[in-house]
Amino acid sequence: MRTILVTGAAGFIGYHLSERLLGQGDRVVGVDNLNPYYDVSLKKARLERLRRNDGFRFVRMDISDREDMKNLFGSRRGVFDRVVHLAAQAGVRYSIKNPHAYVDSNVQGFLNVLEGCRYTETPHLVFASSSSVYGGNAATPFSVHHNVDHPVSLYAATKKAGELMAHAYADLYGIPCTGLRFFTVYGPWGRPDMALFLFTEAVLEGRSIDVYNRGNMRRDFTYIDDIIEGVARVMELIPVPDPRWDKFQPDPGSSFAPYRIYNIGNNRPVLLKHFINLLEDCLGRRAKKNMLPLQPGDVVETCADVDDLIRDTGFRPTIPVEEGIKRFVDWYRSYYGR
Repeated sequence: MRTILVTGAAGFIGYHLSERLLGQGDRVVGVDNLNPYYDVSLKKARLERLRRNDGFRFVRMDISDREDMKNLFGSRRGVFDRVVHLAAQAGVRYSIKNPHAYVDSNVQGFLNVLEGCRYTETPHLVFASSSSVYGGNAATPFSVHHNVDHPVSLYAATKKAGELMAHAYADLYGIPCTGLRFFTVYGPWGRPDMALFLFTEAVLEGRSIDVYNRGNMRRDFTYIDDIIEGVARVMELIPVPDPRWDKFQPDPGSSFAPYRIYNIGNNRPVLLKHFINLLEDCLGRRAKKNMLPLQPGDVVETCADVDDLIRDTGFRPTIPVEEGIKRFVDWYRSYYGR
């Protein structure tokens, strides 16, 4: 029986991953600070479900607290068989108004995780990055082999910083590190600040929804079960130095260190207008729309190149957006009694 540390365990992805790991017989130590960025009662409801399993232990703490993190890892070698770092301050638009929150959590917090893995010689650190790191890139699908040095939000910049920090620790201390760039994750128990949740809530309450770029954006919406399957498979795939890596033609997607990056996305971008139409069909109601321009920090299209993920894990995301939206709406109506 393995012991796995999951940071951000009360979050959307952290909750689903913890549930998956517990279901397969692993012990999970879940860390979260339950910050009020969105409805804390939803985070607590997720935790209550996890606590039904005796293999789950919850530690409430902020990963940016250096002493608390040192105590969490302790001094015993191999205290955790895997570390999956999902805790972060999320949200592109929120980063424009609250920049310090992103540096505290996504940079300082990640450094504390890396230090814990270093001193306890963690066998494999898997961490969440984001499709936002592709920033100003226009070539799609986005590939891990593309350069990503032009972020368009501080959130994206902190996620890229995390990738660079992990690479440095992989090289300096031999910590196997794998970064996962998630693409627009949605599904049951999702974040209330994400479009699908916001739209569903507004339509059922008869309020208007804000549709940016007049709905002419494409997003690689990826259902939560596909994300979790990808994470679970990558956890077992401990990276090793790539013998083909060429310092004269450096490949951003691999390394001379035990370090890899993967995209996890649906690889089938959907026009936002169509996404809203599908939601309206599921809800049986039409949305009142405020058509607005593209917001600062947003990009027009995202699409994941998942060839490396398929090659190395044998897994390709498969759940279509039509099915994913239906499952979310069914959960939302059940949870909120609407």
